[in-house]
Amino acid sequence: MGVRGMIGTGSDAHWRGADMRYGMGLLVLLWSTGLFAAGPNAVRKQIQASVLVTGSVVIEADGRALGLEIDARDALPEGVAELIEEAGTTWVFEPVVVDGTPRKAKARMSVRVVATRLDDGNYQASIRSAYFGSDAATPAEYQARPDAIKPIKKPVPDYPTEALSSGARGTVYVAVKIGRQGSVEDLVAEQVNLRSVGNERDMNRMRELLARSATSAIKRWTFRVPTDSDPAPFWTVRVPVLYDIERTQYGQWEVYVPGPQQRMPWYDAQPAATDSPDAMMAGGTYEIGKGLRLLTPLQSG
Repeated sequence: MGVRGMIGTGSDAHWRGADMRYGMGLLVLLWSTGLFAAGPNAVRKQIQASVLVTGSVVIEADGRALGLEIDARDALPEGVAELIEEAGTTWVFEPVVVDGTPRKAKARMSVRVVATRLDDGNYQASIRSAYFGSDAATPAEYQARPDAIKPIKKPVPDYPTEALSSGARGTVYVAVKIGRQGSVEDLVAEQVNLRSVGNERDMNRMRELLARSATSAIKRWTFRVPTDSDPAPFWTVRVPVLYDIERTQYGQWEVYVPGPQQRMPWYDAQPAATDSPDAMMAGGTYEIGKGLRLLTPLQSG
């Protein structure tokens, strides 16, 4: 069964110190989707619920976060905006330098909040990953930039018949190495998060099918690359590919089983502590390594 639904924003959520914990509301969501009830014990323990939150952060010239603006905060589950805002009071970024001088700046942000099950049956929410600056732009914002890396030939991935008929749904996060001619030189399915469950063998099979579909299509893509302004020998982008009948609306919890994360064999740079493929929205193409760098932990404690 596909995962659709949202957590109610009533009194199910409450704060305990710096933690946000959900009780029966989240448990009801998991049962209603069939995801929690259907899988074996080992799989059920891997189930997570998360929500992707976008907005902006104002950064002082010295790198300290001055304040946050969260998009459509009324659409978010109770407590999520407050969790991010509290964490934001401790953030310090690498200063934004313009013409050799650190400047105050405002940048986009994309933050993934995840709820995980505790031994007492409640769910604790925390910030798992985030992107800031150009990495966090919406697909429309990024594509409007003159130096954006844009697909100009884009065969659409097919929904594998076996996966569709078995009810498999999920998101494949594909990392792509693009050469100066705009062609794909290498790619890897970094992670496949499933929104349906079975035994481990079946889930591995579904991940393989979805990953193969996404990478087979994207390896035939060609891109417009900024060769006039950038002497780089290649560029690396992420492309999230969604396999589902309908898209989760902004502010809704998504329930899924995260897959293992694969490394990019060509990418030597040390990933930031905030880096995770699933903090990017499906439907876009995102250049890796161009955003702002957070110097402090995403969340204290």
